[in-house]
Amino acid sequence: MESDPAPPPKAAGNAQADEPACSGEPACSINPLFAILKEKIAVYLKEEDVAHIEAAYRFAAEAHSGQTRKSGELYIVHPIAVASVVADWHLDAQALCAALLHDVVEDAFVSKDEIAERFGQPVGELVDGLSKLDKFKFRSQEEAQAANFYKMLLAMSSDLRVILIKLADRLHNMRTLFVMRPDKRRRIAGETLEIYAPIARRLGLDGVFQELEDLSFVNKHPWRHRVLARAVEAERNNRRRLLVQLQAGIEERLPQWNVDAEVQGREKRLYSIYTKMRERIVETRHGHAHHPHHAHVHPAGEKRRAFSHIYDIYGFRLIVPDAASCYLGLGALHSIYQPYPGRFKDYIATPRENGYRSLHTTLIGPGGVLAEVQIRTREMHRIAESGVAAHWLYKEDDKNINELQQQTHAWLQSLLELQISSDGASEFLEQVKVNLFPGEIFVISPMGRIFSLPNGSTPVDFAYAVHTDVGHRCVGCRVNSDYKPLNTELQSGDQVEIITSAYPSPNPAWLNYVRTGRARVRIRHFLKNKQQDEAISLGERLLNLALRPHGFTVDEIAPAAWERFMRDRGKSSARDIYADIGLGNRMPVAVARRLLLAQKRVDGHLGKGEGKEEDGSMPRLKIHGGEGGTMHLARCCQPIPGDPVVGLIRRGQGLEIHLRDCPAVTRLRGHLGRWVDADWEPDETHLFDVTIRILSYSGHNMLVRIANAISSADCNIQNAVMDHQPDAPSVTVLRMTLQVRDRQHLAQVMRRVRLVPDVARIARLKPGA
Repeated sequence: MESDPAPPPKAAGNAQADEPACSGEPACSINPLFAILKEKIAVYLKEEDVAHIEAAYRFAAEAHSGQTRKSGELYIVHPIAVASVVADWHLDAQALCAALLHDVVEDAFVSKDEIAERFGQPVGELVDGLSKLDKFKFRSQEEAQAANFYKMLLAMSSDLRVILIKLADRLHNMRTLFVMRPDKRRRIAGETLEIYAPIARRLGLDGVFQELEDLSFVNKHPWRHRVLARAVEAERNNRRRLLVQLQAGIEERLPQWNVDAEVQGREKRLYSIYTKMRERIVETRHGHAHHPHHAHVHPAGEKRRAFSHIYDIYGFRLIVPDAASCYLGLGALHSIYQPYPGRFKDYIATPRENGYRSLHTTLIGPGGVLAEVQIRTREMHRIAESGVAAHWLYKEDDKNINELQQQTHAWLQSLLELQISSDGASEFLEQVKVNLFPGEIFVISPMGRIFSLPNGSTPVDFAYAVHTDVGHRCVGCRVNSDYKPLNTELQSGDQVEIITSAYPSPNPAWLNYVRTGRARVRIRHFLKNKQQDEAISLGERLLNLALRPHGFTVDEIAPAAWERFMRDRGKSSARDIYADIGLGNRMPVAVARRLLLAQKRVDGHLGKGEGKEEDGSMPRLKIHGGEGGTMHLARCCQPIPGDPVVGLIRRGQGLEIHLRDCPAVTRLRGHLGRWVDADWEPDETHLFDVTIRILSYSGHNMLVRIANAISSADCNIQNAVMDHQPDAPSVTVLRMTLQVRDRQHLAQVMRRVRLVPDVARIARLKPGA
């Protein structure tokens, strides 16, 4: 195909975008593919819109003039093809202009402002949302992919047309991927399978989703695709007569039940069969792990057997007038053919989150042939095929379509929140892939409300799906009336009841097993804010202690002195300074010294406390041990109330409380400002871990007797490890972690244990022991 003459760029503000002109030519030539597109859009768009789109085509043709694709065809063929897919969804003129112009920013160095000037701000925003961040330097391909994907998410969260155009772009690229190198084909196909195909499915674009999967399969695994295609062809020939017989039975029975239905035959796609085969192989291997005689299975044999178990590679679709006819049709089918157990799904009563609604059943037909049947109304069918694009394709105000749009916007917002809570590009992409619906389950609240969650979700995910506050206050759960751990994987049909406390207290350990992005974002947000609040409170206390020897408190420092101090350090409020101190990023003694100097400059003298010798020490900090967060007890020495203690300020971690004779403290004794003396405040509400070591002679029920003695002192046992002395087999060594209130309580426990016969020695475990 020869290149089309294109008009020179117009001066900004000159001719209108829908008034193209060609220099030196009586009329601009039109690419035949655009002529076909023009006929397609003229069916549903106004003449002025068509003219506007033609102006965008001419601009794109000139911008890409002289550029070709790897296949050798003119580059403009690609934007036309993308616009043609967009036109199939009946998107508006702005979207079609953006589809034609989507590569001019990257490949022709046209600015977003110029596009907005010529074709309007909305078109400029759409094109910008579709353009990659090529001007930025990234450390890795993964980081670039994550940054570009996040940029696209931002754009599509405010305008769904961005992702529709992007999917059309990816679809045409996949259709022409055969010209690329094999390694690049595999990489692009893998990215499409992991991100773009699931997005299409989540948006309800069934046709695009299926084609993207199939094209990815043939490009990523060409040999597997060929082998499977031959196997399916052979199976088709073997079962043709049985399938014809099954369809005839369906078409004969439906009128007898007064069901007016259009019966469509269909064959499962190769990639769908391939994924089921892989699942079957995994299940088979898992089963063989329990059967030693089947431990060595030849891979080829596994694959043949896996294919032989995928019976329902053929199916039928029934299109009926209304929802009642769906259930009537289901009854008609089950009256003539036996349903396959466990394969019925009612997506009408419980729609998927992409808006998909249908009845699914698998029939056992003549000769044992299996066929999956989908039953849906015409309205359900168009939403299943078009998804969110139905908003443009079918103009009437449809409740289901509008609800689908709202759900989609909420889902996109949840993806954006993942970026805020993720630690780096790798985790963000991984979380996005998890949330692109690898599968879903339906669980029920005690009130009968149905929630759709991803496979592998836990009661914590369910709690956050109900409400953020329910998630924050979750302390336990009942699944199907039985108490279960919070990391239990839920199954479809489970009834889940969340047990809540009066106060919010999300556990950081939840992040190890929650599945949904919503739960992960809410937990991290709470913990981050909690740590910040705790750091501010601790930082203010430490700074007050540092100022006290000089006769000041933080409230007595003049505002002007605070302002001078914060300005020099680029901080906007005293809370920022407190947080830095509480997290260990600033030393309270150093901050106090600088604040006092600022105070002196403001007053001309220090006032009270002036002249006091500064030795770098601070008054004692009062603690009760249950602060948590930025003030925590050291694991190395396990201090408990009554122990002489000292606090070490660790950068980024806050204040860590140690025993005075802990080796960690000894090493830092010379670092003034890094540690602070501390005293315990009376507090009977907290329990503290402490480890003891018991030497005893082996005797009857020794462990039971020691445990009873500990229990009699009102003490909990957290952990116990029993061993024997290498040089004295008759001596048992017992290490136990107990929960005690204070030092006196520990002494009471140890006295009780010493009274147990055959106990030779008991001692508290020292740091480093």
